[in-house]
Amino acid sequence: MKIKHVGPVLAVGTALALTGGSAATAAAASTANATAQASQNWAGYVASGRNFSRVSGSWVQPTVNANSDGYSADWVGLGGAGEQSQALEQIGTSADVQNGRRTYYAWYEIVPNPETKLNLAVHPGDHLTGTVTVNGTTVTLSLSDQTTGQSVTKTVQDSSADTSSAEWIAEAPSAQTGGGGYQVLPLADFGTVNFANATATADGHTGAIDDSDWTAQPVDLSSDSTTGLPGGNFAIIGGGGAASSPAGATTSDLSGDGSSFSVSYSADGGGAQSTGGSGGYSGGGYPGSGDPGYGSGYPGYGSGDPGYGYGGGYYVVPGYAY
Repeated sequence: MKIKHVGPVLAVGTALALTGGSAATAAAASTANATAQASQNWAGYVASGRNFSRVSGSWVQPTVNANSDGYSADWVGLGGAGEQSQALEQIGTSADVQNGRRTYYAWYEIVPNPETKLNLAVHPGDHLTGTVTVNGTTVTLSLSDQTTGQSVTKTVQDSSADTSSAEWIAEAPSAQTGGGGYQVLPLADFGTVNFANATATADGHTGAIDDSDWTAQPVDLSSDSTTGLPGGNFAIIGGGGAASSPAGATTSDLSGDGSSFSVSYSADGGGAQSTGGSGGYSGGGYPGSGDPGYGSGYPGYGSGDPGYGYGGGYYVVPGYAY
């Protein structure tokens, strides 16, 4: 299937605080006390209020718990957070569990294209640094592993790159559906991921997440957000866009220098209830519409009812052995 890393899926009637003009007003002072925005798929921090040319951050690859299936990703990126955003440039790592088998890998993505895997081995405990730079239509994405000494850099041309926000995110990835939208996948139990050395650059100025030149917003991943309201191409379809598992993740306050924070997994993210629909979910059991589960007759998440179905049109991509 095609894994996607889309914009923040928010509750109806809400939007991230993406503000234009002067961001010097109350930005840094208010970040530590800001109320976290609830999202079905993102946890971490979003900076806005400037056109950013660069974002960078480090994280330690967490070990996912093999006792429950799910997907998780950690990344840095530019764009994608605005209600009308249709582009997102990002690089990061993933840790997935299927049938008790753990898989770790590196990737980059230029939305609306799906992720592209990178030739960089990733192991639990590795110290990684990701950087995304946009210069005109040139997007440069790099990921280095300080633990192994290996690194990779990709340069692509993108005339529609979005630079209206900068992000440091732990995510529940999505799967692309046959109807052209995305469905948030169950979140893997990653424990805690620690981000550090987080910086962004705008108009030649580089600062930490809570720099006074922009506004920073914390985001928590919560299944209480029962319906998505992302903008542009970030449409969540199938089952009303509801969170696909009750798990969530909570973002900590920033460190004193504004460049570090942690995101912690929670097995009970609020117990979202879905209104159902084609291939939809109901409560914690996700019975759907009787479609077979991911893979070849995989029994489905939750209480063992037949859940996530290719009947709704999920793509199967050769080589994606989840």
